[in-house]
Amino acid sequence: MTNVHALPSNVPRLDDDAWDDLLNFIEERRVIPIVGPELLMVETETGTRPLYDWMADKLAARLGVDTAQLPQPYTLNDVVCWFLSARGRREDTYTRMRSILREASFAPPKALRQLAEITDFDLFVTTTFDSLLENAINAGRFAGAQSTEVIGYTPNRVADLPSEREQLQRPVVYHLLGRCSASPTYVISDEDMLEFVCALQSEHLTPEKLFYELEHNHLLIIGSNFSNWLAKLFLRMAKRRRLSDPRDVGEVLADDHSDGDERLMAFLQQVSVRTRVYSGAVQFVDELHRRWTARRRPGEVIPMSAAPQRILPPEREMPDNAVFISYAREDLAAVQKLKAHLDAAGITTWFDVDRLEGGDDYDRKIQKNIARCSYFIPIVSSTTERRLEAYFRREWSYALDRTRNMADDAIFILPVCIDATDPRGARVPDKFKAVHVSSLAGGEATPEFVQRLKELLSSRDRGAGSAP
Repeated sequence: MTNVHALPSNVPRLDDDAWDDLLNFIEERRVIPIVGPELLMVETETGTRPLYDWMADKLAARLGVDTAQLPQPYTLNDVVCWFLSARGRREDTYTRMRSILREASFAPPKALRQLAEITDFDLFVTTTFDSLLENAINAGRFAGAQSTEVIGYTPNRVADLPSEREQLQRPVVYHLLGRCSASPTYVISDEDMLEFVCALQSEHLTPEKLFYELEHNHLLIIGSNFSNWLAKLFLRMAKRRRLSDPRDVGEVLADDHSDGDERLMAFLQQVSVRTRVYSGAVQFVDELHRRWTARRRPGEVIPMSAAPQRILPPEREMPDNAVFISYAREDLAAVQKLKAHLDAAGITTWFDVDRLEGGDDYDRKIQKNIARCSYFIPIVSSTTERRLEAYFRREWSYALDRTRNMADDAIFILPVCIDATDPRGARVPDKFKAVHVSSLAGGEATPEFVQRLKELLSSRDRGAGSAP
């Protein structure tokens, strides 16, 4: 393995043994990649460029900034500072940036696609505010479906991981420095960076689940543009202890500039001996992807015949005309299996995995989805029997409300029982008992059920309002 630049001889390197250790940790899901802007090389009208350099040009033009007066090469922070010094409104920088990114249509860079293909990564942290990383994951793992969970931190609204890491139902991208929006809720300048870093260290503003994972896992800090002191502060903030204290986990710092900072290298060698350095962010990802791919055994490749067993999470937003599955949280495993079988048959299904269980926005989303789904599958089980009060019962009520506008012979509700519960005596609405209840033990969809649902969908597409 050849590094791009020559590192001082006393800086820990990634030799073959270190690579082997790293890959073992990745396979055990004990590694979190932290992605920075150096990986975002995009094809622009003037050739391949770093995305954030391109954005600085575009923002300067939108704000009327005289770039001849800026340090060369200039950054987004330089553009923002000049604009503010000319009495520009700070809020305008965020709205203009959102417009710039909305009008752009960059494909995810190769490095992000390679990271997305490493399926042992289930939690990604990014210090950028664009959407290219989640786009790469959606394209590489879900055929473009918006199935990646995306979370953005802001100091005035602390958003944490939805659950403990081992309970995550889909890959997560966490925007540590905010996501692009028309509001000042992401880092675009050095002043923003100060506010975010101070907030992240505050006892009451820290996303605790995320920082627990950062503290207890190995980190790949790839392509960051951190300065000397910010790099030190970020490491200390992530590990939440003195860097010189003994710890079981380490970090790889892979970027295009840190190895040239003699003071930073000396600090890491003396204080943070678990930190290794690799020269070149894109080169590191390429090498990581090559080595991870080489370790895949042929038997680990999922054949097409095994597709029904492949559990894919639903998209964040329900696709048009999807089949809505309503369930109790305890029955999630069976629901996932049912969805996998129906997906394999070409039937689009959706269920909510976030289960926020409250709030007007969430409730409106569920009502809207039930109002526009093609069919509604309520899951009946011993769990639903026990729970006399739960959100799934509200979903059942919304489905019944929709049927009031339907003809008597129209089919919309298709109850499914996943265990030995007797649906005739179950605590379900009478209208559920009046129709055929399919018995699908453990969520295993029978060929008869799949065929019936396909025929119903086909009939619906032809404009029929009842069963064929």
